Amino acid sequence: MHHHAEEIHHLEETIELATQIEPKVWLYTLVAVVTISLISFIGVFTLSMSKRTLSKFLMYMVSFATGALLGDAFLHLLPKAAHEFGFGLDTSICVLAGIVVFFVVEKFIHFRHCHRVPDKSHPHPFAIMNLIGDSIHNFIDGLIIAASFVVSIEVGIATTLAVIFHEIPQEIGDFGVLIHGGFSRGRALLLNFVTAFTAVLGAITALLIGTHTEGIFEFLIPFAAGGFIYIACSDLIPEIHKESRLPNLILQFTTFALGIGVMALLMTSHAH
Repeated sequence: MHHHAEEIHHLEETIELATQIEPKVWLYTLVAVVTISLISFIGVFTLSMSKRTLSKFLMYMVSFATGALLGDAFLHLLPKAAHEFGFGLDTSICVLAGIVVFFVVEKFIHFRHCHRVPDKSHPHPFAIMNLIGDSIHNFIDGLIIAASFVVSIEVGIATTLAVIFHEIPQEIGDFGVLIHGGFSRGRALLLNFVTAFTAVLGAITALLIGTHTEGIFEFLIPFAAGGFIYIACSDLIPEIHKESRLPNLILQFTTFALGIGVMALLMTSHAH
């Protein structure tokens, strides 16, 4: 009898988890990841820009993205993880897992966030490796965005924006890498879109697994925070450090603060 009651309780829990992911969450998540996939076409707009204009644009975009990623990690993801799941050793391990996974993806697949204007030193095999690394990275982004929307629509929007701001300089860099790796413009755009579209697969995977696996979102939210902290501190901040002229530094710091500010605004808008 007791065993039968336990089974019913477990079934109720499973049904509750399955119904937790509302159609609204699916809709928001899919719109978010499709939008992010379309950003892969931004490379085409940089073709008419001079190298000087492009590197200036990238410099400020990178500092803004740094602020947005750190802002999302510390103002949305970690507080939400602590509030929903408590902040114990488990959460800390998930944050570390995020840092380690993004480190491994970059290290072993030679995938770098290429924010400098590319040159002929990027060989063709590197362009291929870049595509593989990019696909894995975007798939993880999809998982993270889906998990954020499941936690709350506001956290989902904040995470989507943080990814978008970070994707813009990344996609421009990737497009440049493919062009200099010997691909035609059309082929480079198509391949960039295909790799970006893996974010959609990541999001669908997270939502499908989430309906059957309890604890997946408990892992993914702090994991996302770790990944964002790693990208901001390992990839983006070193780029900002390369600038030494004071007027540019002031502008960079301003855009960095603006990135954090956008995340803070999103936080206060749903705090009330």
